[in-house]
Amino acid sequence: MISAKVRCGLLSLALMSVSLPAAALDLVLPQNARKTIERNSKLDSYAAPIGPFENGTLETRLIEGAVRRSAWKIASPGLTTLQVLAPLRDQLQEAGYQVVLDCDHRTCGGFDFRFGTEVMPAPSMFVNIRAYRFVLGIKGTDANPDQVVGLLVSASDTASHVQIIQAGQLDGDTGQIKTGASVPTGVTPDGTSAPFETVLLSTGSVVLDGLDFATGTSDLGAGPFPVLKSIADFLKTRDDVRVALVGHTDSVGSLDNNIALSKRRAASVRARLIETYGVAPARLDAEGMGYLSPLTSNLDKAGREANRRVEAIILPLN
Repeated sequence: MISAKVRCGLLSLALMSVSLPAAALDLVLPQNARKTIERNSKLDSYAAPIGPFENGTLETRLIEGAVRRSAWKIASPGLTTLQVLAPLRDQLQEAGYQVVLDCDHRTCGGFDFRFGTEVMPAPSMFVNIRAYRFVLGIKGTDANPDQVVGLLVSASDTASHVQIIQAGQLDGDTGQIKTGASVPTGVTPDGTSAPFETVLLSTGSVVLDGLDFATGTSDLGAGPFPVLKSIADFLKTRDDVRVALVGHTDSVGSLDNNIALSKRRAASVRARLIETYGVAPARLDAEGMGYLSPLTSNLDKAGREANRRVEAIILPLN
């Protein structure tokens, strides 16, 4: 199956004499992705896998030019490799890249593929031999590609890891990597959504999705907000912890004003939990960070929207 797909992809590339017009590539990772390592070279080479490991061989195409390497950790339990990779693959294709290799740990070639392709060092990049996927996208022809992007995604019980290698004719506007996309919902082994408490306990914090504040104010909407019930239910089952509610803003306005606004928003959430859900005040703190702890860049609208949030952070009770 995979060999046929690879051959078809390479044939399509061979028929193209020039690159198709395409949008600039901006890969957007989930908003809770954190960069663990980065290594960029103005002149280097990357042995890009263009087929699975078969008959004792891993076929590669040596790409020379600028090479950018980075690895990212997504601290969400229960995600599948496809949940993480599929949106990135779509972004590659939308930017005009032709996918010439798309395989998982079985069809890539398992252990041999993983150790035959370039992987950044652990612990910055972790690869689970039983749970990884790889995609290679090429812009240009197979014989003379302009750019390639290799995406390697692996998953464990508590987090997902993403490696991105870009190589070829790269400039300052090519291959920008950002965070800010929605975080996929994790699944447990029985296929159900990962419980709120599982995410909070494994990652230490959770963005409280779905909260609604009037623009420029600290007024929390009428709701209901299911995530607040999840916090209250969690605290009922754990009498040894408390939760710090931390407000965050975008970068519009002064730091002092944003810190004050973000703290008031966190305080509004705290008040709702006390008044509506009966959470003991001693179990809840409210703080504000303003724009000092962004999830992603504040240079565009999508980034600013992602940065406006309230997070719950788990802390010991005493």
